[in-house]
Amino acid sequence: MEPLFMKPVFQEKIWGGSRLRSVFGFDIPNDKIGEDWAISAHPHGVSVIENGPFKGKKLTELWEDHKELFGNPSEPVFPLLIKILDAEDELSVQVHPDDAYGMKHEGELGKTECWYIIDAEPGAEIVYGHTAKTREELADMIHDGRWDDLLKRVPVKKGDFYYVPSGTIHAIGKGIMILETQQSSDTTYRVYDYDRKDDQGNTRELHIQQSIDVTTVPALKPVNNITEIRQGKSSVITYLKTDFFNVYEWQVQGQLTIDAHAPYTLMTVIDGYGHLVVDGQTYELKKGASCILPNGINRWQLEGELKIIASEPGNK
Repeated sequence: MEPLFMKPVFQEKIWGGSRLRSVFGFDIPNDKIGEDWAISAHPHGVSVIENGPFKGKKLTELWEDHKELFGNPSEPVFPLLIKILDAEDELSVQVHPDDAYGMKHEGELGKTECWYIIDAEPGAEIVYGHTAKTREELADMIHDGRWDDLLKRVPVKKGDFYYVPSGTIHAIGKGIMILETQQSSDTTYRVYDYDRKDDQGNTRELHIQQSIDVTTVPALKPVNNITEIRQGKSSVITYLKTDFFNVYEWQVQGQLTIDAHAPYTLMTVIDGYGHLVVDGQTYELKKGASCILPNGINRWQLEGELKIIASEPGNK
């Protein structure tokens, strides 16, 4: 059994930039690339396998035709989506639905997500939550455009981690790069977009009523129970365990051995260089590399100096 390495899928965004090239060495098509969909089976950007017997196959094909690679799951779609985001400018203030609302109104999963801050310029901030105490107050503040009163802003720095459940009003600020682990959904309800216009002079669509419908009121501030287990100079940091996904950071200084805890595991290298060793086979790991360790790979070794964000499906 081999790891499944993924070809990146790039998404142009009004707020995107060029750091996916300068930081990760990706061959991006222009200087407005906001997202690398690193591991995706979502129809808006499907990953293609780069190695091994499944080279050239889409991840959607493997999910449909080779469920044994994923432990024979019952879900109709691959449940996770991993992205690297480059926010050259502010993202819109937005909120995502839960599964029930997403399936009813959009025909796809809801969107709970989390962020690892890869880098942040000095003074960078995110929008994370709101001040409204009732849904009526929320609606009034949105309709009146009282953004400074409504939105909670939080300064961020490299290495921070944030859990963003569905129903959370949020926005990634200018000058921030993140690794996002999320449910496989592309449903975003924009609350506010700074009145900016695209190259054609058009403003982007807002989704005011949907946003009011799905926002959690009053806002909840998720509590992260972050733990660390050391293995020599290396370590495993557990950021999050939820119904949707479990998220880890593997810090490798020399060597780190990992045992599988789920039918399959996703990983993206966010810094450093090294190797992945599986059943005696060695695979190069460079910054930006992403792969799935499928069912049947029960233990693997990481060698070198590496920082990796890994995830696995939750118990939902």
